[in-house]
Amino acid sequence: MVVRNDDRETWQTLENLAAPAFRTVSVTQPGLVHAMNAGLATVETDILAITDDDAAPHADWLERIVATFATSPAIGAVGGRDVLYVNGVLQDGRASIVGRVPALGRHVGNHHLGFGAARDVDALKGVNGAYRTAALRPIGFDRRLRGKGAQVYWELSLGIALRRAGWRLVYDPQILVDHFTAPRFDEDQRHGFNPIAMSNLAYNEAIVRLEHLSPAKRSAYVAWAMLVGTRAVPGLAQRLRFARVEGATAGKKYRAALAGLRDAVLDTLRPPAARP
Repeated sequence: MVVRNDDRETWQTLENLAAPAFRTVSVTQPGLVHAMNAGLATVETDILAITDDDAAPHADWLERIVATFATSPAIGAVGGRDVLYVNGVLQDGRASIVGRVPALGRHVGNHHLGFGAARDVDALKGVNGAYRTAALRPIGFDRRLRGKGAQVYWELSLGIALRRAGWRLVYDPQILVDHFTAPRFDEDQRHGFNPIAMSNLAYNEAIVRLEHLSPAKRSAYVAWAMLVGTRAVPGLAQRLRFARVEGATAGKKYRAALAGLRDAVLDTLRPPAARP
């Protein structure tokens, strides 16, 4: 268990436990990535399973994960569906396309809506994923990602890196966790607009995707991100689309997204030794 050194409530709770069944690791730097890397450094098992503090894995979660890994040594990561509740309301539905990251355009999540047979994907969702330690150690969790808390898109970065290293990622909708979305305690809130969070979101997505593209495709991706974008990270078309509903906020989102995209492009162009 990884705990921030200034998280007094958690440390007090641990002290009150008669016989903790787990080891604890202290971390001083903010952000999920630093915490996970600190935990990874101490892992001695062949498989590292990850879920969130607002999720509850089903009773057969680990059993199904281990069984899937056993089907092939080429599988580097295994994940499944999160049964998602937002404000207590089940987000129901079905989606056949899950965890896809095209070279250009919008990547597709839908991990909470997947159904059917297990299949290979490009990325898993952080709330429900497990990784073969031998695949994970050489890559680690991406320290470039911005944010003081969630550091959004860490799983996208990891999925792309694992795939490029030759590992398979398997999504099985029968591997289940119940996911009750909880508030985040940093600028990256799930609802509402924060310019820092929007800039971080745009930066994280772009830095992850740009580094794996050819120069020509990088240019195409930047043009798409600036002119089209997505609802989460708006380009010009999305700004105009939501201007009537969001008013001035649509423009603020667009400017924050452009700032994050700009920084990602500049960092991608720098030699690795000169990157922050």
